[in-house]
Amino acid sequence: MGKSILLVEDDRAISQVIMAALEAEGCSVDHCTSIARRNALVANKRYAAILTDVMLEDGDGIATLGSVLERQPDTPVIVLSAQNTLDTAVRASEAGAYEYFPKPFDLDELIRAVLQAIARSGDVSGNADADPADSGLPLVGRSAPMQNVYRMITRVLRNDLSVLILGESGTGKELVAEAIHQLGHRKQGPFVAVNMAAIPAELIESELFGHEKGAFTGAVAQSIGKFEQAHGGTLFLDEIGDMPMQAQTRLLRTLQTGRITRVGGHREIELDVRFVAATNKPFGPLIEAGLFREDLYYRINVVPIDLPPLRDRLSDIPALVDHFLALAVQEGLPRRSFDDSAIAAMQRRNWRGNVRELRNLVFRAVIMSRDDLITADALGSIFDEPALGTGETRREESDFEQAVSRFLLTERPENGAVYDKALAAFEIPLLQAIMRRCDGNQVKAAAVLGINRNTLRKKLVEHGLASAELR
Repeated sequence: MGKSILLVEDDRAISQVIMAALEAEGCSVDHCTSIARRNALVANKRYAAILTDVMLEDGDGIATLGSVLERQPDTPVIVLSAQNTLDTAVRASEAGAYEYFPKPFDLDELIRAVLQAIARSGDVSGNADADPADSGLPLVGRSAPMQNVYRMITRVLRNDLSVLILGESGTGKELVAEAIHQLGHRKQGPFVAVNMAAIPAELIESELFGHEKGAFTGAVAQSIGKFEQAHGGTLFLDEIGDMPMQAQTRLLRTLQTGRITRVGGHREIELDVRFVAATNKPFGPLIEAGLFREDLYYRINVVPIDLPPLRDRLSDIPALVDHFLALAVQEGLPRRSFDDSAIAAMQRRNWRGNVRELRNLVFRAVIMSRDDLITADALGSIFDEPALGTGETRREESDFEQAVSRFLLTERPENGAVYDKALAAFEIPLLQAIMRRCDGNQVKAAAVLGINRNTLRKKLVEHGLASAELR
């Protein structure tokens, strides 16, 4: 047999599957179901890797990892857990775990991680001295898509790599940025959030980098910008795709050098800032249209985190509803609850506004309902659009003029860029709709669109639109 692996798991079925897969890779596996037996085995034998569940017969597998790593500090530990929350993922990371896998997990992916851990044994740099994670962060959900988000968050807590958070409006991008800040080593520093779409284009450079007295008309005093305000902490730029080109050039230089120069100033100021950005727009069309610098894109997109839309994590709705009901009580609203029929009705909706829309609906229902228990019938009069039935596809916008008006109202593209930005926003839903109509067949879709198949394939790749997802 090859490398020795210790598996600490009290679920017999899961244990048998993992042991068989590891043994097929030439590993020898010792198995136990308790912390006491685990400690006894670790005291007498050195392992190439350890896999452990969290909830064991005699205690918490994460809370007791310290004693294991004291005896075998170079042994990678992989945590398996059905307690699929951000708190669990962060606890595993802070305890020094090499990797965290929520249950149910992909067996092939787990075995690959074990083999990689063995190959890199001794390179793990855990941080057992970190403070316990704050489980009060408002990132709610245990669905598979959210597990991927949690795992990505834990991987950037102990470094200052730039993070780009991608997701539709209302998915909670700022919450992820706050989690990265509050759970990381910069949590004692400031967290400064800036929404690029909310600042007039001509004021963005001054807002970000500050200005000196007399730098422009109305600059009657020196002003400290957001970068300086975030010194020692984290700067979060939301909707970075709306940043004007001139400000992009200055931002790129700042990220390259770690220094800023205030508008109208000459002295370079060195900064210590962790940079996190977010957008709800695809960068491909923006770069093609000359609205976003490609070199800046690669500078900010070091670690991408994709936030799923609510329609892709409908199983999280009950937990999200409970969370928002609790927030409503804190806001002084009456205590209410939703019955199963109401939850089921919510899970049939499209949720174009994502989690933000769900939150607003819960608060609206609490205010408008006369009963403590809210039913699907009561929700019917509160919904601002019809719910979707099982098996129905998402309702397409039926009034194109309304869609254009909504785009101009919500996105507020600056003068001179309206045409290019509208085309960029229109291209992805157009490709998605035509690919669905053609059942994912690129040849047919290219013919319908009237473009070359190679051009279509290039656009699908640029936008990350796998044809298998568009059938």
